[in-house]
Amino acid sequence: MNSHYPDWNQLHAFLATVETGSLSAAARELGLTQPTVGRQVAALEQDLGVMLFERVGRSLSLTAAGRELFESARSMSEAASRLTLIASGQSQSIEGLVRITASDIVAAYTLPPILKSLHEAAPGIEIEIIAANDVRDLMRREADIAIRHVPPEQPDLIARRCRGTTARLYAATDYLDAQGRPNTGAALAEADFIGYSATDGLVGELNARGVPVTRRNFRWTTGSVVTAWEMIRQGLGIGVMFRDAAEGVEGIEPVLPELPPFEVPIWLAVHRELHTSRRIRLVFDHLAAALG
Repeated sequence: MNSHYPDWNQLHAFLATVETGSLSAAARELGLTQPTVGRQVAALEQDLGVMLFERVGRSLSLTAAGRELFESARSMSEAASRLTLIASGQSQSIEGLVRITASDIVAAYTLPPILKSLHEAAPGIEIEIIAANDVRDLMRREADIAIRHVPPEQPDLIARRCRGTTARLYAATDYLDAQGRPNTGAALAEADFIGYSATDGLVGELNARGVPVTRRNFRWTTGSVVTAWEMIRQGLGIGVMFRDAAEGVEGIEPVLPELPPFEVPIWLAVHRELHTSRRIRLVFDHLAAALG
């Protein structure tokens, strides 16, 4: 890429095109004509000396250079929006309810400090947390913003991949004192495990890591990650838990910490239509910044 900075109007046109999915939709969002948006995107490609989109008929798909620029430009846009709100004091005047759906463990352990900083920036915003481990449907307005561990598939949603986290095996110190501390995966063949309602996937993941468990090892199962965490804490068995919730908790130890961790992606999603709401955009950007 060339070393000089691109024009912000061109970047804005590029961002809108990616987020809305087409030049025509970007033009409607920006209040411009489609040819104008097309010229701005083409000028950006020329200035940078790269192709940002692959054009197949009327469809557009990002190139590798386009994806790289999109991540950087999106971060710039979010930072500029936050600075503008803070400088103008508008964040203090934005009011109303925003509903966020997240898994119960994210709602209990990840969101509270983020919501505290959000309240300091925008005290007029009210937040309702829908702690649910099923995927709530943004298309039916069951929530305004979703924090998910799988990417949303609906084309009318704006999705943002965040930093993510990892998970590993943990157990209570009392449980390990009584049962012994394993030093190999094979030593867990007879251990009691705490699992979730659908355990087949977890059995496969553990087997792939050299832990020869079967469904019979899962003496306790639940659909609630928070409930599973409490079972682990109270010494019922070994379970997989997010690092963010488990690390540093008194009376809890990692089990076989040398095993490769489970990767847990985190996605933010919002309906394109709702993304134009100032309060929802503010909360979405705050979550995106906090979650990475």
